[in-house]
Amino acid sequence: MPAPLLLLLLLVLCCNGAAAAKAHSDSLHLELVRRPPSPSATTRLDLLRELYRSDQLRQRMISQSIGQRRHGRRPLQAPAASHNDSQPAPAPAEESFAMPLTSGAYTGTGQYFVRFLLGTPAQKFLLVADTGSDLTWVKCHRPRGCRRCGRGRFFRPRASTSYAPIRCSADMCKSALPFALATCPTPASPCAYNYGYSDGSMAKGVFAQESATITVSRGARRRKLGGLVVGCTTSSVGSSFRASDGVLGLGYSAVSFAARAAAGFGGRFSYCLVDHLSPRNASSRLTFGPTPALSHPALPPPRATELVLDARLQPFYAVRIDGVSVDGELLPIPSSVWDAARGGGAILDSGTSLTVLAEPAYRAVASALSRRLGGVPSVSVDPFDHCYNWTAAGPAAEVPKLVLHLAGTARLEPPAKSYVIDVAEGVKCIGITSAPWPGVSTIGNILQQEHLWEFDLQNRRLRFRRSTCRSV
Repeated sequence: MPAPLLLLLLLVLCCNGAAAAKAHSDSLHLELVRRPPSPSATTRLDLLRELYRSDQLRQRMISQSIGQRRHGRRPLQAPAASHNDSQPAPAPAEESFAMPLTSGAYTGTGQYFVRFLLGTPAQKFLLVADTGSDLTWVKCHRPRGCRRCGRGRFFRPRASTSYAPIRCSADMCKSALPFALATCPTPASPCAYNYGYSDGSMAKGVFAQESATITVSRGARRRKLGGLVVGCTTSSVGSSFRASDGVLGLGYSAVSFAARAAAGFGGRFSYCLVDHLSPRNASSRLTFGPTPALSHPALPPPRATELVLDARLQPFYAVRIDGVSVDGELLPIPSSVWDAARGGGAILDSGTSLTVLAEPAYRAVASALSRRLGGVPSVSVDPFDHCYNWTAAGPAAEVPKLVLHLAGTARLEPPAKSYVIDVAEGVKCIGITSAPWPGVSTIGNILQQEHLWEFDLQNRRLRFRRSTCRSV
């Protein structure tokens, strides 16, 4: 599904290293690197304004895409492979593989990149890791003399013995690729896509099946992960792709990399986001398989709630919210705001930085926070609605406690810095924005930071706990 790639912040797993060693879990380690900042963005406020703009564009895309599903305009797919012969062999219960991630704060961008090995023999690529997209693609066929093709590497299909084009006659093209916008003059024509992103970026190409090479930590041995649906992009434009070789789709979909990888490793994956302002050497992980840090005997049990895998919200991962409180006061937010069947719902999205709430929820949350911050001198900072001179407030200034009450007894209690954010020296703003109602609300990556999250697709369960995400 299309998703703006300007700010994709991939969710990451924080695993306890000692616990992982004791469990002797296999793991895949892929280095992540951030793209350089925009030349026009020179201050933190400039960067936050760009994040704000991009989040608004992404939210518009999310609402439009979900609206199309609610009205039956796009086929709905269950997250299962279309062909039994492409199913991954189940790994032993204790095995997993992981991708190390680092914060991109030093570059001033919200995207995470993963070094990915594709094809046989393996070709190296730097891909954007995107939990809001079900399409994995790489740039192909760099045209000779092309001056606008961007930087990076290009996949060479003819050099890979495992590359298998998907034709229009294939069942996979006709039914299992809901994002394929194919024009098929003949059954033998390639199954094609034309992705348009809300920030003006575009990727056009053809689908194929391929294999990725993963390296497991035990014995440093490599293995193949086959049956991947991959796009060979022959044309791409837009700032989103200038520093990457493509996109790694991690959304909830039959053909996403997340579904494919999780299917062979216990039907689950997890991630942990370090503080979004962390230095370059801070590391965390995205893991497929069991998460030792969630069952560490020295730590309290994680909180758990239902993982909503609703066809109306694909490819996004959703949760049920029972309410929101500020300093213990439950806010008067209509229940319909959190109900996907009534035009609402709430998703967790790594590609959105600032949390975006549907208008009724935004009004209630922003009002409650701003009332309690009434003693702090306010300042005007475009585009945020509520900003404060924190230096003038003095050391006694406190941020109200925000809590999201999830279905069951789970409570998400983000650190204050996740919703009252630093925008400039001595200046903080309420880092939550609004979206039109009816519409979905989005829990962004800043509100998710410093938490370990496990998405159990098989049992439809979300587990999480606070973490510095640096114990990997």
